[in-house]
Amino acid sequence: MKVKPSAVLNRLMAAYPGANCALHYTDPYQLLVATILSAQCTDVRVNLVTPALFTAYPDPNALAFADQIAVEELIRSTGFFHNKARNLIACAVALVEQHNGAVPRTLEELVALPGVGRKTANVVLGNVFATPGMVVDTHVKRIAFRLGWTKATDPVRIEEDLCKLLPKAGWTEAGHTLIAHGRACCKAPTPECSRCPVEDVCPRRGVTRSR
Repeated sequence: MKVKPSAVLNRLMAAYPGANCALHYTDPYQLLVATILSAQCTDVRVNLVTPALFTAYPDPNALAFADQIAVEELIRSTGFFHNKARNLIACAVALVEQHNGAVPRTLEELVALPGVGRKTANVVLGNVFATPGMVVDTHVKRIAFRLGWTKATDPVRIEEDLCKLLPKAGWTEAGHTLIAHGRACCKAPTPECSRCPVEDVCPRRGVTRSR
């Protein structure tokens, strides 16, 4: 018997009751910056970098006038630091010029900012503005495929598929839970199926290599 995605998700939520955003932040600006830095980088590494970055540039007004080389030196260990520094400064300029230095509260306004895609926008919306957002990172992408919730490879299509399957009110928590499961158990390339809380309902259990 096929189990509904919402029922599978409920079991995963029970297995990871403390799942939440692993990035450290105190306000929307800090979460926005941290999430931009998290691209192709671990949250642990980002959390090591951001304290000095936020001390130097505590708000969008400060970052908008930052020297790019100085920003690059602070974020170098996160990888792709040239592009990230350029995007961070451009994003800060846009916040100052278009939003009076405040982080906007809508998906449309967020994705219009330099360096901000749907993943980053949904992280911000769900965690600081209590607006449900389905975050699709590498863990969510992998697990959604393995559970048979999507056949798509494009993150936007995956987001659309998951939003159709899962209750809107729980989208943010669903992302946290799937990411926690991906880090702890449903790993790439080899999942640890023997200790998976939903192994019995996973259509790809025992398949060692899948996305």
